[in-house]
Amino acid sequence: MSIRTERLGAVIQKDLGEILQQDYQLSGSFITVTRVRVTPDLSIAKAYISVFSPGREPETIFQHIDDHTDEIRYELARRIRHQVRRIPELHFYVDDSAEYVNKMESLFSKVKKDRENRKSRDEE
Repeated sequence: MSIRTERLGAVIQKDLGEILQQDYQLSGSFITVTRVRVTPDLSIAKAYISVFSPGREPETIFQHIDDHTDEIRYELARRIRHQVRRIPELHFYVDDSAEYVNKMESLFSKVKKDRENRKSRDEE
C-alpha cells in the first residue's frame, strides 16, 4: 500500500469509528473499526469491524450497518470532503482477528501441555 492509501485509510478509520459509535450502534453494543484498507485507485474502502454485543447477535448489528451504508457514507463524506475528491465506496467486513488470536493461544497452550506430559513420561 502506498503512503496515500495508508493515510486515507487511517482518516477513514478514525471518522468511521466515530460515526458508527455515535449514530449507528444499537443499545448495549460496542462497535470498533479495527482496520480500513483502501484500493490503490481510492474508490473502495474495506472496513473491518469488531462488534461486542452481550445478549445480542452480531449479525443483527452488521445488518443494521449494511442497511444504513449510504447514510454512513454521506456522513463520512461530510467529514472528509476537503481531504479527498471522491468519497470511496464502503464495504464492511467482520474482523475475526480476536477469534484467531484465541484459537492460536489455545493451540499453543495445548502444545505446551503435550510437551510437559511427554517430558514427565520420559523422566519416569
